[in-house]
Amino acid sequence: MRSAEVTPEGDRIRWVELPGRDGLPARVYLHGLGATSPAYFADVATRAPLAGHRSLLLDLLGHGLSDRPDSFSYSLEAHADAVAGALRTAGVADAQVVAHSMGGSVAVVLAARHPDLVSRLVLVDANLDPLEPEHGALGSRGIAAYGEEEFLAGGLEEVREQAGEHWWSTMRLAGGRALHRSAVELVRGSRPTMRELLLGLRIPRTFLYPEADGPVRGAGRLVDAGVAVVAVPDCGHNVMLDNPEGFVRATAAALAREA
Repeated sequence: MRSAEVTPEGDRIRWVELPGRDGLPARVYLHGLGATSPAYFADVATRAPLAGHRSLLLDLLGHGLSDRPDSFSYSLEAHADAVAGALRTAGVADAQVVAHSMGGSVAVVLAARHPDLVSRLVLVDANLDPLEPEHGALGSRGIAAYGEEEFLAGGLEEVREQAGEHWWSTMRLAGGRALHRSAVELVRGSRPTMRELLLGLRIPRTFLYPEADGPVRGAGRLVDAGVAVVAVPDCGHNVMLDNPEGFVRATAAALAREA
């Protein structure tokens, strides 16, 4: 496990690093809300043909192995800047970033704010648009419907019942305030929105989504802007866990596509 200070207060982002062959670009894997990258990506990152690159399975502040500062805003911009600090400390530039769900939102903002750090993006069913909080909804919308103190006083336990055993196994590693603020900021979105930022990037970009979910909203505009939109069969939102082989094939193809 490795780490880097990423805030003035000395809070640290931590990651599991897989060694790779010299001369190959580094890869950075970013998890979604309430998740942790080693649990979600260790299996697929070590499978051929993805294996062999230096790979950082990085946990966002507030999640997994990383610190959980109460003073941090957990906005998408703040998350992106913290990741940028960790990558600079690790000596990583021009990375291939593979990012799931909320991690995909952070990755888009990272690429827009720190273009020297990102050479291509693979977004895995990522959030591209602001949402409306909704009590009872699963995921970020449901968490964001609580006030912060309300969430800490009992909302987290209610969410636990909805999340189910699998998601809770990693969600319980996140700080309560971090989880809530991250959800609130994800629902609010970036300014400009993640979709607008993604459309404006000039690097190879791929958006993977579960085939069963049907067409991606705004897919035509994404394709017109050079974003490859690729369906992965036999999976739900957690593509890399539900269909590892399909995820590896699609991700490897995305990382190999021409600009």
